[in-house]
Amino acid sequence: MKIIPIILSGGSGTRLWPLSRTQFPKQFVELLDKPLQTLTIERLQKYGSGLLITSQKLKDMTERDIIQNQLKIEKVIYEPLSKNTAAAVALGCRYLELTGRTQEVVGVFPSDSLILKENEFATALKAAVSSAAEGYIVTLGIKPRSPETGFGYIQVKERALNTQKATEVTQFHEKPTLEKALGFLADGHYFWNAGIFVFQAAKMIDLFKKHEPQMWDVISGLKEDFSNLEEIYAHIKSISIDYAIIEKLSSDELRCVTCDIGWSDVGSWDALVEVTEAYSYDDKNLKKRPVQITAKANTVFSRQKKKYGLVGCDDLIVVDTADALLICKKGYSQKVKDLVETLKVEDSKIVNEHVFENRPWGHFEILKDEDHYKSKIMRVDPGQKISYQSHAKRSEHWVIVKGEAVVVLDDQEHVVKQGEHIFIPRLSKHRILNRTGSIVEFIEVQVGSYFGEDDIVRYQDDYGRK
Repeated sequence: MKIIPIILSGGSGTRLWPLSRTQFPKQFVELLDKPLQTLTIERLQKYGSGLLITSQKLKDMTERDIIQNQLKIEKVIYEPLSKNTAAAVALGCRYLELTGRTQEVVGVFPSDSLILKENEFATALKAAVSSAAEGYIVTLGIKPRSPETGFGYIQVKERALNTQKATEVTQFHEKPTLEKALGFLADGHYFWNAGIFVFQAAKMIDLFKKHEPQMWDVISGLKEDFSNLEEIYAHIKSISIDYAIIEKLSSDELRCVTCDIGWSDVGSWDALVEVTEAYSYDDKNLKKRPVQITAKANTVFSRQKKKYGLVGCDDLIVVDTADALLICKKGYSQKVKDLVETLKVEDSKIVNEHVFENRPWGHFEILKDEDHYKSKIMRVDPGQKISYQSHAKRSEHWVIVKGEAVVVLDDQEHVVKQGEHIFIPRLSKHRILNRTGSIVEFIEVQVGSYFGEDDIVRYQDDYGRK
């Protein structure tokens, strides 16, 4: 079985705050063994090397994820603006049109969904591809585990679960009230909409021409080298693929493969608790076992090196990060997004940024950020190097604490080993290279009048940054 995966990667980073942030959405958070996006790409690589469509703002994290995990992606397309899923699907179809592959079967997959039953997923996908080859638009319908009010539902003709054959779709339903969701669950003809679609590219292009002609007219003006992508996106409307196309189709055009594939959108802390408990999954790097005295059913998520104790309280979710702490009653985690909206007014930085950042070359974490100095722990991946740069408002001290680095300072190379130090004067051109097979770590102490990440002049960069 061969398909062209189109993986959609976006998100606002609100529902899993404080682990996810605007600049670090949940698909990059290591909620389980690996980030959700890494797991999604690895899962789909066996079916074909496809497209990853994501935001320009997520470029650094995306590039590092691909390099670090040796992921096979035919092309990464960076959207200059967020325009919802219809624009992304149209963009993927236009790329396939430009490369002469409109007759190929395509699968659209969110990057941040979890699928734990790989064999069942493969069976369902095979059925979807077979039906798509016959000209249908096919979606995967997930057998509901609870009366969930946060998902849309797909109503199908056949009540029985059938992973091996697509069934006719009767109707799509928006996120229901609890009363309606309970009815859906009891009826048996209703399945969660996971946002996974399978189709021939040519068929989807025809549907854009029919239902969203203006959008396709704009997208079809995209040049082969993508040089006018920013201009194209400035003139395209924001709408989901569900509203733009899927929900406008007749039952003669749609099919659904109903399945139980261990799917979760991991869209809340309650959802993560459910996944880790239902599938006996316990990531000791994130999910901690607290000491509980006259307390029960409390769950702690943290990567801090702490011991957690809870006394006289039940059914709490505790999420601890270096700069924020969330305590939430189980069953209320959908309200976290409301908390984030309040925090945006009080402290937008705590919503947008972590104290760490992933870069294509590695990772850094802020240790101290004071008015008169700033310190970081920097990690440079094997074979990588930071850009050749200078700073106008600060000097830096680098102490190598792990590995052996090559530091280029004003065009001169210096080998700096573990325990050794080098000084980077203000305005000096500098970079660090890791020519070894293991991570290089160093402590950076900045001294000066300003420590923002925008005080950088780049002279050379392997990752195309300016």
